[in-house]
Amino acid sequence: MPLETVSVIGGGAWGTALAQAAAMAGRSVSLVARDAAQVDEINARHTNGRYLGDQALHASIRASTAASGADFIILAVPAQSSRAALGDIDPALLAGRPVILSAKGLETGTLDRQSEILADMAPDAVPFVLSGPSFAADVAAGRPTAVTLAGDDAEATSALAAALAGPSFRPYAADDRIGVEVAGALKNVYALACGAVEGAELGASARSALIARAYAEMARMVSAMGGSATTLTGLAGLGDLTLTCTSVQSRNYQFGMALGRGETVEAILASGAKLAEGVATTPVADALARSLHVEAPLIAAVQAVLSRKADIATVVAGLMSRPLKRED
Repeated sequence: MPLETVSVIGGGAWGTALAQAAAMAGRSVSLVARDAAQVDEINARHTNGRYLGDQALHASIRASTAASGADFIILAVPAQSSRAALGDIDPALLAGRPVILSAKGLETGTLDRQSEILADMAPDAVPFVLSGPSFAADVAAGRPTAVTLAGDDAEATSALAAALAGPSFRPYAADDRIGVEVAGALKNVYALACGAVEGAELGASARSALIARAYAEMARMVSAMGGSATTLTGLAGLGDLTLTCTSVQSRNYQFGMALGRGETVEAILASGAKLAEGVATTPVADALARSLHVEAPLIAAVQAVLSRKADIATVVAGLMSRPLKRED
C-alpha cells in the first residue's frame, strides 16, 4: 500500500507539528482544521500563529476544513475530542487505512483508550499509536525528536515509521500498541503530580522519588491493561515520563505547579490556562486502577487533589506514611 499522502486531523499545535514532520519527510500533507481563518493563514502565509507563533511551515502543507482521502491519517486532536472528530469523518475514508492516534489520554465516561474509540467509530480502520518525548514546538522547528510508533503488524508499522521519518523526526517501530497507549496517557497524570511537588516547593529529591515510583506504578497499570512493562524502558515510557515530569514546557507540569501553589482547577482555568490532558485522564485512570485492583496510590493522590478532597500537604503526608516495603 502506498504511503505518500497523509491527512492530519487537527489544526492545533501538535497536529500542525506532525503535518510539518510529515512534509519534511517528503509526504504530501493535508492539514484539517475547523477554523476557516486559520486554514487561510496556513495556505497563504505558511504559519499557524495561534498555536506556533511565527514558526514557518513547509510550503507543501495544504490546509482545509474537511478531511479527504489519503493513504494514511493522523488524528491529532485532544483526547476528549477524538470521538467527535472521528464522527465528522466519513468512515469510508478510514476503512482499511492506517490511522495514527497521537492523543495521550483516556476518555471520560467510557474509560476507553484512543484505539478503542477508533474501533467504535471506524471499525475497519487500522490503528497505530504515536507517543514519546516530544513537544510540538520542537517538532515544528525541526529539532531532533525521537518517538515510538506502535502497531499490530510489524511490517506495516515499520513501513509507516519510514514514511514519517525525516531529517529531524525519528519514529521507532514497536509492537506493544496497548503499552505505548497506556503509558502516554498515564504520564500526564504523573506530570501533574511532579508539577505539584515543584509548585509546593518540596524539592528536587521529592520530584525524583515521585518519578521513580510513578514508573513502577505505571508498569503495574500497563501490565494489568494488557500491555508489556518492558515497553516502559523505551521512548514511550521512561523517555516521555521524564520529559513531561521535568519541563515547564509541559502543559500538565505547568498545571500541576499551579495546583501545588494551592490554586483550584477552576481558578487555574479562569486565569487563562488551557486544560491539561491529565486533568481529564486522572479520574479515568483512578477508576481503571480500582476496577483492575491495581495499587496506584499516586494516581489516587492526584485525583484527591483535583477533586479537592485533600491538599498537597495532606496527600504527601499520606504517601510518606504508607507502610514500608521492599522496592518493586
